[in-house]
Amino acid sequence: MHEIILCKLGEVVLKGLNRHSFETKLMSNIRRRTQKFGKFKIYSRQSTIYVEPVGDGCDLAGAYAACKQVFGLIAIARAVPCEKSKEAILETAKAYLGDSLRKAVSFKVESKRADKSFPMSSIQISQWVGGMLHDAFPHLKVDVHTPELTVYVEIREDAAYVHAPAEPAAGGLPLGMGGSALSLLSGGIDSPVSSYMMAKRGVVLEMLHFAAPPYTSDLARQKVLRLAQELTPWCGRMSVHIVPLTEIQEQIRKQCPEEYFTLITRRFMMRIADKLAKEFDCRALITGENLGQVASQTMEALRVSEDVTDLPVLRPLIGMDKEEIVRIARHIGTFDTSILPYEDCCTVFTPRHPKTKPHVEEVREIESVLDIEGLVSRAMEQREVVKVKL
Repeated sequence: MHEIILCKLGEVVLKGLNRHSFETKLMSNIRRRTQKFGKFKIYSRQSTIYVEPVGDGCDLAGAYAACKQVFGLIAIARAVPCEKSKEAILETAKAYLGDSLRKAVSFKVESKRADKSFPMSSIQISQWVGGMLHDAFPHLKVDVHTPELTVYVEIREDAAYVHAPAEPAAGGLPLGMGGSALSLLSGGIDSPVSSYMMAKRGVVLEMLHFAAPPYTSDLARQKVLRLAQELTPWCGRMSVHIVPLTEIQEQIRKQCPEEYFTLITRRFMMRIADKLAKEFDCRALITGENLGQVASQTMEALRVSEDVTDLPVLRPLIGMDKEEIVRIARHIGTFDTSILPYEDCCTVFTPRHPKTKPHVEEVREIESVLDIEGLVSRAMEQREVVKVKL
């Protein structure tokens, strides 16, 4: 039986005159994600993208799982095409969904007639196919409200398609349609989630991680690279720029008041992020900051940290609570890695009583004793780049 994958478009359909470019990018992304599972013909018609195996040897299950993680698709289903006749639709439903129909207690048929030249209405198709399936599987009870199994019939331009309920897909916009941004990736729960959420809006990511050897271990570094790897099924291949922060943090500890350690460290992080983002033509910075979660994430503290960049700072988690963030982390597969107990640079030299309501002018004055340009330049010179692929 010749199965294919039907990929339903999400908000791409609302893009008006720009819709074609979004669909083209989406098909390109699907093609890239499915290529390791065999050769597929990928084309778009009537708000649906078709992923059709070409020849034998295609891993349809692998391609299906990959398509579920492609941003821009709202739902996907495995389906079987057949001739556009009620008899062919019935026989296809019996053959393709026979096992499910035998196991179910209740069912209904739901039809969609995109081809208006088909001689039966959607309701007539559902009634006829449903009645004949009930005759073929007499143990089934018809339940149009809460059926255990729904048989879907779609009458489209080229063929009719029969499938079981579609599964939710990634949603959002096609990766690459939202420009590019630099995401600050720590080893915690929040930053991988914020990276995922901006990729869901079509943003291609460059990743920046700060290390502080010997205060942070190689295990912490490996943890972050593992998080990046776990993001690739959603965000695509990426580069992780690892920048040492040790000298900067030691100089801050020697020359600045303790309650300002974290604030000034964050300003250095944003300076380096700004410099790196502009080098790679990224149009924004992304952080996992969440209002009020820690002392450096008050409104005043956020204002102080973003003072050193003229790029937009995107904070997709800013109004979320921790349970929401954890739920997304579990969904995207980063949570278990995020909670591994390896320290990152944010926990180095943590002040006992951090400043929560700082003023930009006072922080500028306090950090003026530091060789800011020299510290940033030396950190950038020592950076390491790790390519992470699917």
